[in-house]
Order: sequence, then C-alpha cells, then structure tokens
Amino acid sequence: MHRPRAAARPRYEGATMGDAQHDHRGLGRRLELFDTDPLIGAGLPYWLPDGAAVRHALEEYIRDAERRAGYQHVYSPVLGKRELYELSGHWSHYADDMFPPMVLPDGEQLLLRPSLCPHHAVIFRSRARSYRELPLRMAELGAMFRAELSGVLGGLTRVRAIQLNDAHLFCTLDQVAGEARAALEMIRDAYRALGIEAARYRLSLPGPGGKYVAAPDKWRRATALLRRALEEAGLPHEAAEGEAAFYGPKIDVQVADAAGREATLSTVQVDLHQPERFGLRYTGPDGAGHRPVMVHRAVIGSVERAVAQLIEVHGGAFPVWLAPAQVVVCAVSAAQADGAEAFAARCRAAGLRVRVSGPERGSLGARVRQDRLVPYQAVVGEREAASGAVALRLRDGRRFGPLPQAEAVARIRAVAEACVTGLWEGDR
Repeated sequence: MHRPRAAARPRYEGATMGDAQHDHRGLGRRLELFDTDPLIGAGLPYWLPDGAAVRHALEEYIRDAERRAGYQHVYSPVLGKRELYELSGHWSHYADDMFPPMVLPDGEQLLLRPSLCPHHAVIFRSRARSYRELPLRMAELGAMFRAELSGVLGGLTRVRAIQLNDAHLFCTLDQVAGEARAALEMIRDAYRALGIEAARYRLSLPGPGGKYVAAPDKWRRATALLRRALEEAGLPHEAAEGEAAFYGPKIDVQVADAAGREATLSTVQVDLHQPERFGLRYTGPDGAGHRPVMVHRAVIGSVERAVAQLIEVHGGAFPVWLAPAQVVVCAVSAAQADGAEAFAARCRAAGLRVRVSGPERGSLGARVRQDRLVPYQAVVGEREAASGAVALRLRDGRRFGPLPQAEAVARIRAVAEACVTGLWEGDR
C-alpha cells in the first residue's frame, strides 16, 4: 500500500471562503457549471454539461440513499387544479408566493405547484391503507415553482423553478419521533458525503399574524414531537418564531455561504393539518379508521441550493463522486495517444467520468495546471504505454505509479462509489 505525503486540496484560483466576490455565482460561471439568460428569465438558471454532471450525481446519491432507507419513489404532475391548493391550504395561506392561475377555455384554473405535499396526500388516499403499511415513506425529486420577486433572486440560492428532494412519511403518532430522528440521521450522512457542515439546527415555530393555520393544540403536539426527535438525536438547537411552515413547525438545518449568510438547506416538518384536510385514513389493528401524521422531509433540500453550497465550500474541487470529470488522461506525446484513449475507454466502461487531454493542448505541466481541480490525472508516457500502465497524479499532489490500468481504474472506482470526500483508500 502506498503511503505518500498529504497535501492541501486545491481550490479554484482566487476562491476563498468569506470572500463575497468569489461566491457560487461567479465561480459557477467561470467553471462553466450553470448560467442565466434574460431571454429565459430571471431566477431560471440553465445547467451546462459539467453542472448537469454534478446535479445528476447528487440526484442519484439521494435516490439510492432513499431506496436503502425503505422509501418508495413516485412522480406527480407539476400542475394542479386550483381546488387542490384550496383544499391543502396553500391558496389561502401562500397565494402571494404562487404563480397566477392559468385559465383554460372552459374556465378550469390550473396552477404551477408551490410544493409537492398536496400531490403526495392525494397519492396516499388513492386506495385503502392499512396500519401494516406504516410508516409509508413516499419520495420524489420533483419540480415546484415560487413567484419570487426579481429583487431577491440570485444565482442558484433563490430561484423560481426549484428541483426539490422531497419526501412525505405517513405514520402513526407513535412513529413520528423515530421517523424524524431517522431523517436527521440521513441528513447528517449526506452532509458527510458532500463535505459540508450544518451551521446550526433551528426549531422553527409560528409567529404572530394570520399566515399560520389556527390550530393551537396541533401546533403544541407537533412541536413536542420535533423537540423530542432533536433531543434523542443529541442535536443542540435553538427556537425561532415566525419561521414555521403555515401548516406546522419544522426543524431547519442551516448552512452558511461564502459571505457568512445563512440559508435553510434541509428540513424535517410535522404536519397534523393536511391529513385532516385531505381526509387521510388508514385501518388500524382494531379495524377502525385512524388519521395518519404526515412528516415532510428534505435531505438535501433544493438541488439548486445544494449545488450552490457545494461550489462555495469546495471551490470547484468537488469530492470524487461529484466531480464533473473524475479522471483526465494525459498522453505525454502524440505517440502515446492510443494508450491514453485505451485507458479512457476502461474508465468509461467502469462508469467513471473521464476526458483525454492531448499534447495539442500544451506541455504536460501546462495541462496538469489547467486540470488541477480534477481528482485524478492519469499520465501515459513511453514507459506506461509499453507496459499497459498509467502514472496517477492526485489533485492534492500525491503521485502513484506506474500502476496497471485495471488496478488504477478499480482503485478510482472504489473511491467514487464510496461517496466519501477523500481521494484514496484510507483517506478521511
């Protein structure tokens, strides 16, 4: 086993945490991850190929984590009749943040959904349910829309079209604390894999005013369940009035951006309101109908905000499993081009994201500098080409080699599949 020296992880040139001039908006454009165009509209960023690769890896991670945790995935439409959101309470409590109705020729009004929960409530009640099915964990990576004012939009953190990692857990009252605690553990696992940290945990409660559902007993009950989940998880937290959802209290996991500004990334919410509004029922062991509790849960929150946080934390030097290009193959001269292409083909066959950097792009040293954010640079010189090997250079300065091509691919793939922040076996 190789034990080379450790070195500092590179960041994009000029990017420093705390420097507002190098936040995700500038970095994301310079790294060609995303961009915007006035013709498409404010708050509607589009994803370039490298950004789409990061987003896809993130989405696959969360889907896999949810499958392993017993979630069932669904798809639901991004539109709904106005009556749906009147029933859920969104129209009366949240209409200012929704896009106006689209009126069809027959007078029917359709709305872009502001959240996924009404759709999931309808899916739950689509057939009779038994207590044996609970907790029923329903998840969807789905689009929702917010009519944000143009003055508050910015980069990926405040957008009008949001891809949300959403889930709704339908459970009994006795199962709520355990489900909330398990959701918090999923959030902590995801943050470790992403290499980000929570700034703090906030218990968001209602404040004065009429934007909250008037049901004091339900609020007290739901708040007690979330406090219990936080305490059992051993997470210090602070209460914040006026930050709750209109239908119930929530745990907000706060993160900080490059300038130290806080935002909510992940949430766990207890909802005793919508199950009643939608008439949700399950048959208990006594044969009678009972009302389930609805726990709303987002592990990585919106994909847009999660990627913004990743850009700022890592400065473009993403963990291996998230990197747009995981390997760049460098032939020392044109004579080794075939060997470089052969190794790249091995990487692609193993499911790795790879590209070839040939001598037409400059000297080997210049190419190494150009691709300093790529986790692995595989160099194929005369000796490596003759023996079917590669010399690996890691992003942090470590070097390995020459290694047989099959071994190099297997080692890189093992790190990528582990979803860790280190670059080599044994790293932490």
